[in-house]
Amino acid sequence: MTIREAEPPLRLEHPRAGVALLTLNRPAVRNALNLALRKALAEQVRRLDEDPAVRVIIISGGPSVFAAGADLGELVDASPLQVQQRRVERYWQALAQCRKPLIAAVNGLALGGGCELALHADLIVAGATARLGQPEVRLGIMPGAGGTQRLVRAVGKYQALRILLSGCLVSAGEALAMGLVSEVTAQPDALPRALELAGEIARLPALALEQIKEVVLTGADLPLEQALSLERKAFHLLFDTHDQKEGMRAFLDKREPEYQGR
Repeated sequence: MTIREAEPPLRLEHPRAGVALLTLNRPAVRNALNLALRKALAEQVRRLDEDPAVRVIIISGGPSVFAAGADLGELVDASPLQVQQRRVERYWQALAQCRKPLIAAVNGLALGGGCELALHADLIVAGATARLGQPEVRLGIMPGAGGTQRLVRAVGKYQALRILLSGCLVSAGEALAMGLVSEVTAQPDALPRALELAGEIARLPALALEQIKEVVLTGADLPLEQALSLERKAFHLLFDTHDQKEGMRAFLDKREPEYQGR
């Protein structure tokens, strides 16, 4: 069944200097990820990644739910070829390749594709009542957007397989204990803390943030010596930036730095 939607599936706001907020906007279906929403999210992330005024991107599902998974109405009768021809991996790549810090503000359910969406973020701030999981096995399938790979890298083999093989849901507290989220708020709504964190990061030097993210993500899949070499090269490169000079001079002068992102 197709649900007609009067509003766009994704909202863009700029709630703070340097911070872009993308809010999934399909509340009638708990933000189920249909192709239109996936495409809109990818396009906006690519555009914001190129916008010099944006330093940090937050992805939220609103106050009640993050995303309850893929839109099964688009998949229930699909053939293998039809699923392949959807080429949803191109939309996920926009998030995976984003150079700027991505923060997921998770309220309520983040299941299946919703959990995989959160796993594409660099930081996950979970509300007190958030629940995450990969319940695809209960539908006769398995995660198909990185759930088997990003989850095991986040929490390790045994916790990942417990979640993947049983399809169980993980509470915010459990998720924090196993390293699946960055922090849990005392309140149900994670967005205020995500905005606070994004504001703090947005005030820091953009080129240093970009290099840190690139080295951490690329180095994670390299042998240690190669990863350390990558780190050294990025460290040296930052000494050719205005913000390195400004940051160190400000520290020595005992004043607040004024970073320019160059």
